[in-house]
Amino acid sequence: MNKSELIEAMASKSGLTKKDTGAALDAFTATVTETLSKKDTVALIGFGTFSTSERAARTGVNPSTGAKIQIAATTVAKFKVGAKLKASVK
Repeated sequence: MNKSELIEAMASKSGLTKKDTGAALDAFTATVTETLSKKDTVALIGFGTFSTSERAARTGVNPSTGAKIQIAATTVAKFKVGAKLKASVK
């Protein structure tokens, strides 16, 4: 499902217009992005939790040349699935 299909499905379930649903989805993603950039979490009970995680610096291997390279430490976004969502997918 892509973004336009998601907007269409959400609009049909909520009774909102596609334009309003698209604006709500954009606001949701912007809010989650802003919250994660502050290294905070967004928890939606039953659905899941968006959070950040620190990855330590490590040594990697360039697959083309086989040369060892240093990979810098970084912060990545994570999503942990909630119990209700996990149960509905089984």
